[in-house]
Order: sequence, then structure tokens, then C-alpha cells
Amino acid sequence: MSNDTATVIKQHLIDPEICIRCNTCEATCPVGAITHDSRNYVVDASKCNFCMACVPPCPTGSIDNWRSMPRVKAYTVDEQLTWDVLPDELSAEALAQAAGVEGEVAAPPVPDLAPQVAPVAQAEAFGATQFGSTLPPWSAAHAYTNLYGPKAAEKFLLATVTGNFRVTEVGKDYDTHHVVLDFGPMPFPLLEGQSIAIIPPGTDANGRPHHPRQYSIASPRNGERPGYNNCSLTIKRVLEDHQGQPVRGVASNYMCDLAVGDKVQVIGPFGASFLMPNHPRSHIVMICTGTGSAPMRAMTEWRRRLRASGKFEGGKLMLFFGARSKEELPYFGPLQSLPKDFIDINLAFSRVAGQPRRYVQDLLRERAADLAPLLDDPNAYFFVCGLKAMEEGVVLALKDIAEQSGRSWSAVGPTLKAQGRLHLETY
Repeated sequence: MSNDTATVIKQHLIDPEICIRCNTCEATCPVGAITHDSRNYVVDASKCNFCMACVPPCPTGSIDNWRSMPRVKAYTVDEQLTWDVLPDELSAEALAQAAGVEGEVAAPPVPDLAPQVAPVAQAEAFGATQFGSTLPPWSAAHAYTNLYGPKAAEKFLLATVTGNFRVTEVGKDYDTHHVVLDFGPMPFPLLEGQSIAIIPPGTDANGRPHHPRQYSIASPRNGERPGYNNCSLTIKRVLEDHQGQPVRGVASNYMCDLAVGDKVQVIGPFGASFLMPNHPRSHIVMICTGTGSAPMRAMTEWRRRLRASGKFEGGKLMLFFGARSKEELPYFGPLQSLPKDFIDINLAFSRVAGQPRRYVQDLLRERAADLAPLLDDPNAYFFVCGLKAMEEGVVLALKDIAEQSGRSWSAVGPTLKAQGRLHLETY
């Protein structure tokens, strides 16, 4: 019997009952060990090097699961993709039998979190994800997470729909809704930048219950309606996937069709790092596309309410917002009514007939003179939210802005991360 055959590893697994399929783990993994299909996110044991880079960003803790297994009998990717629940831990006797050795086999310890920074230095490509911080701004309010979970029916929170409004102009490809949910007497504290997950009713084509879908909160901490225990979400009706193939999004269509009075199953809240700073003189640079505007709307509205109450002390608020056209831009009308001395709005449209395509990274470069000093300012924070495809272009634009102004990105980038000042939330 070879030593490798008897070698026992602590296999890294993702709990399918808790995972909200936010893609954070796959986006963070520097070695490509995490993959997914239409149902589950899984870890390939042959690729995982236990670097732990994926653990801190996970909003639910679903990524932090381990099972002692003989290396040669580790659960395959194909096996994991079929799971609805994690397998039980093998007993010492069963583990020894599976490993083909006599006596008990001691399980190896769970890898330490300490090596989590190593993959950054090893990355060969630019890798924008490596600069995203998992630390919240130092002045951020305390975030409550995982108050309600999917493992037991009694832990679901039933929210009531109190509003459902279209926030884009009529068009077959860009039906986006602003949905308001009320939690009644149940405690559900939320902060700008956090998210919740909705569990659509019914089952999928294989008869399994639908898994939760994550949505960022679009309202400030004291509710969509101030003083009420409610929140809002920005939801686009999904009619095609990111490759342009026709698809009918289960959760998005369900949510967009809800009527006032309907009940919705909610779990969460999630997220403890993509949080706005509380310091009233902090500067906030918001960079988003499409429904990635949800957390930016929440931050803007909270700042607007602070200003109205006299508690706003002059921190800059800059918005870089991209869409294919103004008709497809959520909240286009309300944005126009915000005072120019309150928020600096920059819009990019990529599909306007007769005009060149412009993206948010183009806007960033155009405002380089204003953004470069903010890269040095410890009170300036950058938030990026939207489609995954924008992430690399945005961070590369920040890198160019730094270097063209005489700054070293090799110093600026890691500093933004270490100080919790650059946050990436893409999907």
C-alpha cells in the first residue's frame, strides 16, 4: 500500500444548504479550485492548496467546511455537484477502512488562516480581485449577519411585499424593479452594502427546492421608509444569461411579478465588509453598473438623510454609473434631481446609436485629476458593484490613475486593501 493511498486530507467543501451562490469564493480563489454549475459551488480537491483566500470573504460561512478523507477517495467535483446536503464526517474506524490501513487514522488539523495572503504574491496576472478588501472601513457600523438561515423552516423570515415599482423605462430587455419588503415585528437590522437572499417557491426541473438568490439592499439602515422595519431591492428581470443566451431567471421573474401583500421567504442578512464608512467627512467613490447600483443608492440615500438632518460634514460623494442606455439605467429620473453640490454624478452609456461606447473605467480616467488625491486620502473609500466583467477594467483604471500621477500602484493597491478602502462586489 503506497503512502499516498493512505494519506488522509482535510477536504475543503462548501455547504450547499447555506451557500447563497454569490460567486465570491470562485472569484477569490487564486488557483481555480472552485467551480459551479446551475445549482452548486464546489471545490476540486486536486487543485485546492488550502491557501484559505476564499474563507474570509464568504458572507455566510458555507465555505468553511471540512471532511477528513483519504486523498485517493476525496469527493469528486461531479459528486459534489449532486449534493443537497454535506456528507457526515467519517468515523475514525470508517476513515481507516477507507484509507486501507489498520487501526484508527487521526484526522489532520484544519488548515490555519495565516497563509491566506500568499496567493496574492503568487498571482501571475494582474488579478483585480486580489486588491479587494475583506475588511470594513474602520468607522463602519457593526453589521449583524446570518440571523435567519435556510437549514430549518422556523429560521426563515417571512417578509411582506409593500411596494413593487418599475425603475427603468419600458423595454423588453431591461425591466428593472424596485421591490419593498416589510419585516413586521421581526428584528432584521441592515446596513448599506449588506445583502439578503430570497428563496423562490417551488422546485427546479429535478424536483429539488430552489436555492436562495442574493440581492443587495437598496435602502439605508433606517428603512426604505424612515423609521420602518423594511428594505428595498433592485431587481432586473433576467431574460438572458451573461453570454446572451435566452433564459428565464427563476428568482428575478418571481420577484418582479410580486404583488403588494405577497409573502416572501428571506434569509440573512449577509456581508460584513462592503459597508459604508460612518465618518461624516469620509469620501465615497461609488462605481457600478445596472443593478449594482443597489448598494450605491443605499449609501447615497443615507448621506442625503444625514444632510437633511444637519449631520453631514462635507465628505465627497462621487458616482460612476454605467448602462447600455439611459432608458436601461435604474433610477435615472431620481438621480437627476439630486443636488450637484451633494453628489458628483458621472454616467457612461455603451449602446447609444451613433455614439462611441463608453464604460465606467473611461469615466474614471476622465476624472483622474480628482481621483488621484483620493487614492492617498485615508478617509476616501472606493466601492465597485456590478457585472464581473467590469472589475478588471475598473481596478486597472485606478492603477493607471495612480501611476500616471506619479504614485506606485505596488504601494497604493495593497494599502487600499489593508485599510479596507477598496471593496469589490461583482457577479
